[in-house]
Parts: sequence; C-alpha cells; structure tokens
Amino acid sequence: MKWEIVIGLEIHAQLLTNTKIFSGSSIKFGAAPNTQASIVDMAMPGALPVFNEDALRKAVMFGLAVDSEIGYTSVFDRKNYFYPDCPKGYQITQMDYPIVGIGEVEVMLDDGSTKKIGVTRAHLEEDAGKSLHNEFPGQTGIDLNRCSTTLLEIVSEPDMRNAKEAVAYLKKIHSIITYLEISDGNMAEGSMRCDVNISLRPEGQEEFGTRTELKNLNSFRFVEKAIAVEVERQAEILENGGTITQETRLYDSEKNETRPMRSKEVANDYRYFPEPDLLPVVITTEYVEAIRATLPELPEAKQARFMDEYSLSKYDASVLTATKEMAHYFEAVAKITSEPKLSTNWIMGDLASLLNKNLIDIENSPVSSDDLAAMINRIKDNTISSKMAKTVFEGLWEGEGTTDEIIEKRGLKQVTDSGAIEALIDDVIANNPGQVEQYRGGKEQLFGFFVGQVMKASKGQANPGQVNGLLKSKLQG
Repeated sequence: MKWEIVIGLEIHAQLLTNTKIFSGSSIKFGAAPNTQASIVDMAMPGALPVFNEDALRKAVMFGLAVDSEIGYTSVFDRKNYFYPDCPKGYQITQMDYPIVGIGEVEVMLDDGSTKKIGVTRAHLEEDAGKSLHNEFPGQTGIDLNRCSTTLLEIVSEPDMRNAKEAVAYLKKIHSIITYLEISDGNMAEGSMRCDVNISLRPEGQEEFGTRTELKNLNSFRFVEKAIAVEVERQAEILENGGTITQETRLYDSEKNETRPMRSKEVANDYRYFPEPDLLPVVITTEYVEAIRATLPELPEAKQARFMDEYSLSKYDASVLTATKEMAHYFEAVAKITSEPKLSTNWIMGDLASLLNKNLIDIENSPVSSDDLAAMINRIKDNTISSKMAKTVFEGLWEGEGTTDEIIEKRGLKQVTDSGAIEALIDDVIANNPGQVEQYRGGKEQLFGFFVGQVMKASKGQANPGQVNGLLKSKLQG
C-alpha cells in the first residue's frame, strides 16, 4: 500500500511585548521560578486581565506579512482544562473570531521548486506555566513565570506532504517573525514551539486519515526526525490491519521514538465560551494601514531585490535572505567587494559549512563580514589565488589575525611576475621532454600534468590563470 502523508503545523511564537498579554509582569527569560507571576497570572480572586495593545499590533503585523485577512473585530474566549500549571483552570485564547484569518506563504524546497502553504489562522493567547519534572526527585514543581506570556498561535492548512516541506514552512514562518522583530524565534528557549499533526491515507483517497499530534518540538531537526518516526509507526500499524488512535504524542529525541501523552481532545472537550472579563477588540482600517506603513522589507521582497540588484539566482537569493542576519552579512560583504557572486559562493560554501558543523549562527561567526570582504579583495587583486584563500579563511576562522597578516605569516603571496612564471615553465618543459612530445603528438590530457608540475615548482604560489595561458603558448610553440 502506498500512503500519502498529510501534515499540518501549529506554531506557537512568543511575542516580544515588554510585558505579558494580560498583566504588567516581566517576560524576561531565565528568572528564578515564580518571581515573574502577578496576582493576575496566578488567578487570584478578583484579579482581572487587561489586554496589552502591543500584542495586537504585532499580531496584525504578522497577518499583513502573510497576506491574511485581518479580523477587524476579534473576541477572546476561555478554553477550559485542568492542569497543575494552569492556575485559572482555563486559558484565554481566541476561537471563532481570531485576529488573523486565512493567508498563505510560499516556501522553497531543496530541489529549488516552490510550494504555497495555507495559513488557516493566527490567534492571540496566553501561555500556561511550566511543570518542572527533574529538579525535585520524585516530585513535580510548578513555575508560573510563563503564565500569561503573549503567544501568537499560527495554524497551517494540512498542505504539507513530507517532513522536508514541513521544515521549509517552519523555517519560513521563523524568518517572517524574526524579520518583523515581533519574536526572537529562539526555539532553544521555548519562544517558538511547534506542534505537528500527522495522518496517513491511501494514495488517491480524498478523506483524511486519523491524526496524531506531536507536541512541543523545539528544533527544525527534531521536527524532521519526529515526523519520520511517526510516519513509520503509523504505516506499520495500518499495514498490519490496525487503526490509528487520535491522541497527543511526545517525541523522545534520545530514543528517537514517539510515545502517547493523552487522548486528543476536540473543541467540545474544552467547553469554549467568550471571555466575560474582556470586551471584543475592534480595530479600524486606519489602524491597520498605519501598521502596514511600518513593515520592514520582508524575505520575499528582499529576495526579489537581491536577484535584481546583485544578479543572483532565485535559489541563492532565497538562501541568503532566509534570515535577516544572513542577508545583512551578505550585503556588507558584497558592498565592500563589488563581487556579489564570489561573496555568495564563500558565504554559502566554506562559511556556511563551518557554521553548520560548529552549530554557530552567522551573527556569531568568528569570520566577520569585514574579514571575509578583505580576503575576497585579495583574490580580486591577485595577491592570493582561490586555493590560497582556503588557507587564509582557515586562519581567519582560527583567529590568527587579519587577511594581510595571515598572508604574510604563512607566506601565501601569489607569484604574478610573468618572467618568473615563464622561467618555471621553461624548466618543467626542459625536464619532461617525453611528455612534451606526447602532448604535441595529440595527447592533450597531459596539459594538467604540466600545470601541476609548474604549481609544484612554485610551491602553489604561481597565478593559475597566468600559468595556463603561458604554458599553453609555450607547449604549442
């Protein structure tokens, strides 16, 4: 049986409001447990929520960025459930009238193709607290610092058909919210989390299969691995004649497996009803348009500009604009060197490889944009060859000094004196008469042998372009 995978994502982005969505408490990460929870956050009797307008503004910014319908009247609701880290016994969220409605984003896949993925809605809600399972042996602690922190829950359509598409969509949403500076998107600190809904159906069938939900995945890699594991689990059950249980599951990264947490609730189980302590939020066209005027250059617009201004391919421009920091780094290098393609090759090649290998973000790169630009300029003026530049780049990464200091210290200056190169070529030709005769007799593949001998004699410092031109002339003569 061939199965079609159906995936939808629910992304929770913590918004960068100065205070919480319904209280004046701080949202600073890393504070001691229960030191940033007010009487509102802890649901003390008589404490009433007050809506944070900055959360509304940031939600509208996101809606405009994904070309969504904006809810000019949105309503808060109570989602009722009982859990130790939810002191109210309910969560304030939005159900039928969210602030952001239907929209879509376009993602680029690994093969260079693009796909549009629908955004069903994005609604504002408060976060719950946090259960601490490992700090107290045999006990569970409750930290209410996170209660009432502002969340934007972004719900996709079930438009993704494999893990690669899901990760591409997640990265695109991450890119948008960080470009907008409405969230830092720090998955390690929990300010962006992802729930993945997965079901399987026979190829060609229109009806969806029974879905499971993988909760609180906090890295792109874990999303990809968790989907692969869950798809394999569901396929095995179905192929053995079993049925899938609709449930919430947890991904265990150490064991690389998913395990059940609880049966999957439906809307009726939460007994949604309008929040009586908060009035409907009504906004105007003028309010929305004033926010639109403040939007920064977003990834797709920047990508189009890079293609036009720097003559980059769509793929290269897409990679370089994936994060605001990467785009800024590229532009800084390209403007100093006036070599956008060469800058692109180094950033997407050697630099990206070492950053990925060492799990370093580009904003923390040991090789600054000024460092890389200086090295590329030394390639341009023929001080060093592209091969020598690899050694210089290693030195920059290891912090050995500036480009010029590394070139001097390692003796990497390229030989560009035509007379000196001709002398080396004459020696190689004189010392290899048999190969010269074979080359002139039609064995042209020996040309690489002569180039290698000249470069060896120059200790790799002769200009390769000059070597090729002068050598060809002398061999033919």
